[in-house]
Amino acid sequence: MAVPTRTEALTLLMSTEPSERLVQHVTVVAEVASFLAHRAQRAGLVVDRRLAETAALLHDVDKALPADDPLRELGHGHAGAAWLCAAGHAELARPVAAHPVMRLDDPEADTWVSSAPLEDRIVCYADKRATQRVVSLEQRFERWLGKHPDYADRLAAAFVMAQRLEAGVCEAVGIRPDGVERLPWVGEALDRSGIVPGTDEAERGGPTAR
Repeated sequence: MAVPTRTEALTLLMSTEPSERLVQHVTVVAEVASFLAHRAQRAGLVVDRRLAETAALLHDVDKALPADDPLRELGHGHAGAAWLCAAGHAELARPVAAHPVMRLDDPEADTWVSSAPLEDRIVCYADKRATQRVVSLEQRFERWLGKHPDYADRLAAAFVMAQRLEAGVCEAVGIRPDGVERLPWVGEALDRSGIVPGTDEAERGGPTAR
């Protein structure tokens, strides 16, 4: 199946009735990913921009699943990938499965940050630069550490890999980390589609490490 259009990706996301907070986060991630993919194209790199930005929009889709959904047992990222496969979009599964911060503490992370497809690295890096707004890598990890102090050692290791990821992606697309921006498109696409975001304030229960 072809990579979903922006409208199709938004329809998939909204079908899960995500909270406003989740919608805001994935909007920032998708728009950072779009900016990075655009800069990659300008740098003459071969990159599937639609894949990067729609996978980024849907990277946290499993956080909107009901707490008792069986897919949650797969863990964050893998659950979202499985959900997307079931929805007919297996092409998005790889970058979605690879994005969680704790993947950067896996034994193969050292190889992944230097050789994974550019689209996957863009999605992962965009998530590491976004909360409800664009933040620095340091700010993002400080937030995770504050929420999950029991994971301090693993987060420290993941941060080292995230720094390598940042250096590689930014060098490839020809920018400095402080030059990362959003390329707005989600709000306009929502307006055109007529899709109305949910209004729930709290996300449904999710995995511990995100």
